[in-house]
Amino acid sequence: MKKTIGLLAAVVAALGITTPAQASYTTSLVVLGDSFASGTGAGDYQEGTAGNCWRSNNSYGEQVAARLREAGSLGSLANVSCSGAATTDLSVPFKDRPAQLDALKPDTDLVLLTIGTNDIGYAEYGTTCVLSDCTGAPTEAILAKLPQMGTNVTALLTEIDRRSPDARIVVVGYGRQVSTADNPPGATLDPICGEGFLTTAERVEGNRVTDGIDTTLGAAVAEAASQGVSATYASPFSRPETFEGHALCEAGTPFLRGFDALAPGQEGLEAVFHPNVQGQTALASLVGV
Repeated sequence: MKKTIGLLAAVVAALGITTPAQASYTTSLVVLGDSFASGTGAGDYQEGTAGNCWRSNNSYGEQVAARLREAGSLGSLANVSCSGAATTDLSVPFKDRPAQLDALKPDTDLVLLTIGTNDIGYAEYGTTCVLSDCTGAPTEAILAKLPQMGTNVTALLTEIDRRSPDARIVVVGYGRQVSTADNPPGATLDPICGEGFLTTAERVEGNRVTDGIDTTLGAAVAEAASQGVSATYASPFSRPETFEGHALCEAGTPFLRGFDALAPGQEGLEAVFHPNVQGQTALASLVGV
């Protein structure tokens, strides 16, 4: 009998037949979130999304999907992430597209999500840092919004769990966008690092905000997990060997777009401070599948 079973298994493998047991290991993946999830700044945009959702085939969600596909374990993919989305935008039509949460199904078993900074006006804060002075009151104002952002994210995770109770949710963080100090001597840097744009004081204060965002997201995920939601937080700060030295104005190859995004034919202001292809690849490495 054992020889018969072994022979049958060999024949099934040789013919490339998928057995019910094998089929059960496929993953139903949904990608939700904002510009960091959609891949704004990473190029190769999906048809009809350039100029609105900026959904890139190089985004971390698409890269994770490609890994699953290559392993023969991707059952389905719904990437509905969209640049500019805040937590409340996921439950309603946004930029003439259906509500992102409607992509969730009872059999969805993996959700990738980056969300939160549009709840606190982080893009506008970054613009203030570049064009004016974001130290002092602007920094304190955005830090004061973080508790509500955390509450919003926890509520969103709870709703995702309600719609897809068997899903594992991975919240991917934002990390650091600029250095914490002066420009390293002799390094070739993006023009955004030049004189008159980002002062050392602004970099220090800006990183108080990025640190606060990271801490708030981690706490929001932990709160949802304490309520029974299968959620984990994948923070770039947890992988210094991958991310350190690659923010803007640091000596390593930058993982983010700077003023290069303002050149003719590029995405424009919306892509500044957003991950490039290398940055999205680094974010994808945080997701274990």
